[in-house]
Amino acid sequence: MTPDEIDARLTDIFREVFDDPALVLRPEMTARDVAGWDSGRMVDILMATEEAFGITFTTREVDALARVGDLAETVARKLAGG
Repeated sequence: MTPDEIDARLTDIFREVFDDPALVLRPEMTARDVAGWDSGRMVDILMATEEAFGITFTTREVDALARVGDLAETVARKLAGG
């Protein structure tokens, strides 16, 4: 899966979780940049991401997610077998 395909799928996930079809993700985005992005929404994002990509995050990986770009990079790494 290409980085663009990962970004597109993550965008769909975020739009669904936040019920905002116009939401545009940027790699540098954090929870502070999106209204309503709290710990509960983060759980929703992570669960939807795991399901969409067929992956499972470790606690260490989740703790390291500070930006949307971190999430995309972690997904790419896991899909590549890392």
